[in-house]
Amino acid sequence: MTSPAVQPGVRPPARAAILTVDDDPAVSRAIARDLRRNYGERYRIVRAESGEAALEALREMKLRGDEVAVLLADYRMPQMSGIEFLEQAMDLFPWARRVLLTAYADTGAAIEAINVVDLDHYLLKPWDPPEEKFYPVIDAQLDSWLAADRRPVSEIKVVGHRWSARSSEVREFLARNQISYRWFSSEEPEGVRLLAAAETDSTRLPIVISPDGTVSVQPTDTELAMTVGMTTSPEGNFYDIVVIGGGPAGLGAAVYGASEGLRTVLVERTATGGQAGQSSLIENYLGFPDGVSGAQLTERARRQATRFGAELITTRDVVGLEVNGSARTVRFADGASIDAHSVILATGVAYRQLTAPGLQDFTGIGVFYGSAMTEAPRCASQDVYIVGGANSAGQAAIYLARSARNVTIVVRGSSLEASMSYYLIQQIATVPNIHVRTGSEVIEAAGSDHLERLTLRDSNTGETETVESGWLFIFAGAAPHTHWLDGVVLRDDHGFVLAGPDLAPDGRPPGWTLDRAPYHLETSVPGVFVAGDARAESAKRVASAVGEGAMAVMFVHRYLEKL
Repeated sequence: MTSPAVQPGVRPPARAAILTVDDDPAVSRAIARDLRRNYGERYRIVRAESGEAALEALREMKLRGDEVAVLLADYRMPQMSGIEFLEQAMDLFPWARRVLLTAYADTGAAIEAINVVDLDHYLLKPWDPPEEKFYPVIDAQLDSWLAADRRPVSEIKVVGHRWSARSSEVREFLARNQISYRWFSSEEPEGVRLLAAAETDSTRLPIVISPDGTVSVQPTDTELAMTVGMTTSPEGNFYDIVVIGGGPAGLGAAVYGASEGLRTVLVERTATGGQAGQSSLIENYLGFPDGVSGAQLTERARRQATRFGAELITTRDVVGLEVNGSARTVRFADGASIDAHSVILATGVAYRQLTAPGLQDFTGIGVFYGSAMTEAPRCASQDVYIVGGANSAGQAAIYLARSARNVTIVVRGSSLEASMSYYLIQQIATVPNIHVRTGSEVIEAAGSDHLERLTLRDSNTGETETVESGWLFIFAGAAPHTHWLDGVVLRDDHGFVLAGPDLAPDGRPPGWTLDRAPYHLETSVPGVFVAGDARAESAKRVASAVGEGAMAVMFVHRYLEKL
């Protein structure tokens, strides 16, 4: 059988191998059998039943000058885990595509592996039928391997301190943008050596070292984006659509706009994905019966948008929107601007900043808004507290509970039912080290150079309790990032953007001059649309946000037809 991954006229280099390692002999044979059935005519299939045996096979292939296209490793193996194997295998064959085989309960480990071994994919076992769940994944990895120029792997190095807020922000920025990096503590020998080589010291952290050796000391997000090769400036000056915000709604709009031939640019302040991009596992999104991580969903959507021709620019903060005749002008904080026929506001929401004493002082050094996935490895065997009762808080609790000693969810309400999906509530009830503390709130945070203690208050009795903890993750409330639209489009009392029939009882907002009523997602400014969580009365769910992004493009078409 000819592998569908190989294009006509393109043959892989001689002796290219696909290596699989699994300590279960039956599973190992089944994987090798499936691989030989579809790829055996063009690739050498190598099977091993331990990490050390697989490394020995790789060393022999390296000496012979063979090439390895794909590495598949089981996560749970004695003596050497799949992540440990892939980390060592990278040194021998840095261009090989890396796939981790996991059980459902281990998907969190696969997500963590993205930044440890630059993981390309993870597969849930079992994958019957392979024609649907296995071969398409391997096909994609072989396509990528064949397309790569296989030059030496470059590596971003970050030197920082565990209790440095900016160090935490840099790690979060890189992780959310799917940029692999290697972290060095400024207190460990290699970190000290790198600081000396960069001719700086631990008072100016973090430092970021690019693959060519360029050192950035305390870089801004824009400097960081440029260091890792991200696009920070639009290629053109005029577009059909400017999408502001890179969450599910913005990515949905970018995919559908670009796929329909509209000149589309998406502008994002920090990282695509929004709040959904930080979710460890989204289980109620259509088409993913085994769940999908926010990072994985975001990366797929980002690749899809760029494949259709959408431009994605990051670290650009939008501060203004103007109407200039038929053009809509989007202004950036640095004074630059771009024009378009239409604008889609997909700015989403941010977690509300809590005002209890001490919380602001320890933000980034024990107190985190979101960020559970990035910080989770450091929470192993620790007591962790989460504030919030919505789905994001529940997903974070389940994820953190895999390694933390105890996870306590603190909610002001009397239960989780009013704000969290039923399936998450049921899962939480089955995890013994997750505790739900209802009718409670955090009223103070304390510590020395990082968070060490929290004071909780019972809303019913007024009693307070101080608990020892260095980790607080906040997923409370939803504040729209729309203050910069004040005086431009109509918003409700909470800052959410009004659109369509919500604008006015008769459908015509003040100042509306067109002979038609606003379209369903159109704001009080013709040609300016809103989608996702930033819209008043939105559903606050990933699926609805993606749908609104696509729907907004449909209304853009109608608007452009009448220009």
